[in-house]
Amino acid sequence: MAPDDLYNETQPDVSQKAADCRRRSERCHQAILTAAAELLEEKGYGGVSVEAIASRAGVGKQTIYRWWACKASVVMEAYAKQVNQNLPLPDTGCVKTDLGDMLGQLAVVLGTTSAGSALAGLIAEAQTDPHVAQEFRHQMIACRRAAAQTLLQRGIDRGELRPDLDLDLAIDALCGPIWYRLLLRHTPLDREFAIALIDQLMAGITA
Repeated sequence: MAPDDLYNETQPDVSQKAADCRRRSERCHQAILTAAAELLEEKGYGGVSVEAIASRAGVGKQTIYRWWACKASVVMEAYAKQVNQNLPLPDTGCVKTDLGDMLGQLAVVLGTTSAGSALAGLIAEAQTDPHVAQEFRHQMIACRRAAAQTLLQRGIDRGELRPDLDLDLAIDALCGPIWYRLLLRHTPLDREFAIALIDQLMAGITA
């Protein structure tokens, strides 16, 4: 037997072991996110703990803390994925219709699913925890603001909206009432509200 053949027979397949480890990590990661989403659906944000997530996922707490700093971080990743999957960016060729579709879908998700109560809990926690606040802005707010900016810029480019439109201010005006109603729950958060909101605001930003 040649020396090279002997070396190949006696050395472990390092690349295969690394691939197996990655697959196990990916399965474990997904199991934790799935467990977090299921528990939130059953118990609400306040009723979920890292211990409960670990037990449901069949992992140790230290496995969770290896990837996430706290319960809020797990919840944000689970719901960021769910919200982004359920809220595709519309492109109908009409800025008013696009905004109505985007905000209408967001209102339905936040008003009729467990995502709403989970995000309300995260917002409350963010008021006293700077790390949670930073993660919330990064994972939950930034992507929604970027989507709204894309729709508004399309409207400007097509001549539907004023060319001097302050995009940041317009986004605050469009999305702020959604979060306000989510937190106060004084009246329903639904598609009808989102469409009425768009109708009210478009008068001030159309060309």
